[in-house]
Amino acid sequence: MLVLLGSLAVAALALLLPSATPAEPRSSTGLSTSAESARVEQLRESLPKADESAALIVFSRDGGGRLSEQDQAAVRQLAQSLRRLAPGGAIPQPQLSENGQVALVILPLPAADETGTERQVDDLRQKVREQSPPGVEAQVTGPPAFGTDLTRVFDGADVRLLVVTAGVVALLLLLTYRSPGLVLVPLIVVALTEQVTTALSEQALAALGLPGGGQVTGITSVLVFGATTDYALLLIARYREQLRGTDDALAALRTAVRRVAEPVLASGGTVIGALGVLLLASTETLRGIAVSCIIGIALAICAGLLVLPAGLAIFGRGIFWPFVPRVGDTARDGKVWGRLGGIVARRPVLILAASAVLLAGCAAGTFGVRTGLAQNEQFRVEPESVQGAKVLAAAFPAGTTEPVVVLGPPNAAAGITQVATAVEGVASVRPGARTADLARYDVVLTSEPGSAASFETVRQLRTKLDAVGSEVLVGGGAAESLDLQSADRRDQLLIIPLVLLLVGAVLVAVLRSLLAPILLLLTVVASFFASFGLSWLIFDHVLGFPALDGSVVLLSFLFLVALGVDYNIFLSTRAREEAATHGTREGMRTALAVTGGVITSAGLLLAAVFAVLGVLPLITLTQVGVIVCVGVLLDTLLVRTVVVPALAFLLGDRFWWPARLRSR
Repeated sequence: MLVLLGSLAVAALALLLPSATPAEPRSSTGLSTSAESARVEQLRESLPKADESAALIVFSRDGGGRLSEQDQAAVRQLAQSLRRLAPGGAIPQPQLSENGQVALVILPLPAADETGTERQVDDLRQKVREQSPPGVEAQVTGPPAFGTDLTRVFDGADVRLLVVTAGVVALLLLLTYRSPGLVLVPLIVVALTEQVTTALSEQALAALGLPGGGQVTGITSVLVFGATTDYALLLIARYREQLRGTDDALAALRTAVRRVAEPVLASGGTVIGALGVLLLASTETLRGIAVSCIIGIALAICAGLLVLPAGLAIFGRGIFWPFVPRVGDTARDGKVWGRLGGIVARRPVLILAASAVLLAGCAAGTFGVRTGLAQNEQFRVEPESVQGAKVLAAAFPAGTTEPVVVLGPPNAAAGITQVATAVEGVASVRPGARTADLARYDVVLTSEPGSAASFETVRQLRTKLDAVGSEVLVGGGAAESLDLQSADRRDQLLIIPLVLLLVGAVLVAVLRSLLAPILLLLTVVASFFASFGLSWLIFDHVLGFPALDGSVVLLSFLFLVALGVDYNIFLSTRAREEAATHGTREGMRTALAVTGGVITSAGLLLAAVFAVLGVLPLITLTQVGVIVCVGVLLDTLLVRTVVVPALAFLLGDRFWWPARLRSR
């Protein structure tokens, strides 16, 4: 009771903390100034009107077709009416596309914070709709509109994510235990853990100077819900098992907590360690996810080993009503898994070969993977800014929405303009603001920002402008996306091997073996590639996603490997415990029988919880959710329940090499 009251007091204090002021990102990509685009973003703050931005107003006929003279006159009149919104009251003349179907008005907007920019975009959209000529559709796009729409699509998303996730957890707990008490008590603990995580993460991120946001909150919430519920399922399963052997419910609970403490601490520690490696990532978003999720997993461990046991102790054996376990009851939940273990034990080689073929077939889908989402491809449901950008790209150079920014010395103006104009893929070069030491040039590309063609153009610009002078820098939208892609590849090459080394070291420490950790690690990697390939087939042929976001590979690998090791640890530690008495083959059969149900329940629940990320509006989050969902299902239903037991049955006591288990 004291533990429960203390936990509630700590939770109340955390939830009552005043809201922290969110940290400002160092750059729009979250990259440090070692990236050229981030240096450009920093330097251009010294230029006049650096805080100003420009909204692009796109006019087109509803069903296509040319804009009439009356339409064009109305657009010019509307543009004049918007002059009072621009700094200094000056805006460029409207531009008409070559085919006469689209008109463009560029409206400079005064400097404002995020809330002020949203208000400016909303007011502008309302005015434009009210004054547009009949039959003409007006859409506001450009960087301010993109930022507003990105923020707006997350409005209410946190509540929606929490409600859907809680509903999924409640449903699966009810199907697993068919007990109201075992739905309500764990769900309260899990939901409270998630809310405390959110409150503490907000404070920690602000203190560390890391920005938060919808991506950080969404991924953290799902991970905390999944991990805490997994630990709860493991504890409850062991508690129910102990209740069949003793009348003392409190003693049974103590034994259950003691027996699950090692796998829970090992699995949670592995996830925390893997997230710690993520702190080496290049972007602030990934580091923010790491910090927030580390706090969440630490609290999930405390909830699983302290808070939930305290809650279960209050209700005693009755928490399982109406299916209360009695002393001497026969375990029924392990029969299916026991029979499966017998089948695998009789044909381990055949089953291993069939499983390998299946996993290889799924992994074959990785050969067609495309990476790199353009700016217009990041939303699952297109907001107005994306729709307007597509209309604009069809009539004007595609890079009009967000030009590349070139900074250089004013005395190199002629050379910069001449070299940049000659680069293939450049539509135009416009001089911008300047000081005595620095000049800006807006370079409009013919390709869409974030596309492969725009990346190649940026590379050519940087290479050729280096000849003009080393102080000439290339930044802006397409360059930022290119630098972010390079950072993602660097992170993958650094972090993925470190995570594998960390996971392998944890498995060696927990299992006190060398061969078993190597084999288990190989199964986790095979599961990742299979889930990645199968998920890409879903993205490409079912959901119609154009490509994978660059950060998806690293995040999905991290979660799949770290969470997949959870089930390895749950199964293998129990198998080792039983093998000390009955030998490896019989020990694995027993471990599969008693943990197969809880591992499957935990895996199905975790997969469903990550699938809930699909309710959020960004393709990136949907992709992470689907890959982890598919991977956890493969890991739970095939790798952990078939492949790993088959390896143990095939190798026998050699599975634990170089350790030697002496049967008692």
